[in-house]
Amino acid sequence: MAKVERSITINAPVDKVFAYITDLANEIEYIPSVTDIRDITGTGVGQRCGWTYKMMGIPLKGEAEITEYIPNQRYVLKSKGGILSTWAWTFKAEASKTRLNVVVEYIIPVRILSKLGDAIVQRLNEREADLAMANIKERMEWRAKFNFLRI
Repeated sequence: MAKVERSITINAPVDKVFAYITDLANEIEYIPSVTDIRDITGTGVGQRCGWTYKMMGIPLKGEAEITEYIPNQRYVLKSKGGILSTWAWTFKAEASKTRLNVVVEYIIPVRILSKLGDAIVQRLNEREADLAMANIKERMEWRAKFNFLRI
């Protein structure tokens, strides 16, 4: 299983960052290659959704389920289907800021690996994680600055 880990400090309260990330509908805003989130059911542990993720131009579909949910501390989302993955998010309040960490472990479909190889896919996924963290930071800080925390 491959792994990508990223951390970032966000100038927004931990409860707002946690609420934003744990709202599955928001994944389409911050994960660049997610093209569709659908059929969201439930809340907290056991919440599920369908997703479509485009990797190297190939649309991959699957389902995700929240397997761990500790408010303002930890959130784990497991996906199956086109990609097997686990997204483990941890949140730490630092005054009025949030230290956000994500560890993504995944298995890429053979048809994509056979075209590109492990090293290239790893670099692409690292870039995707960098973009996701930057997108979260930008959205949360903009909302905090303009008091537009709709969550």
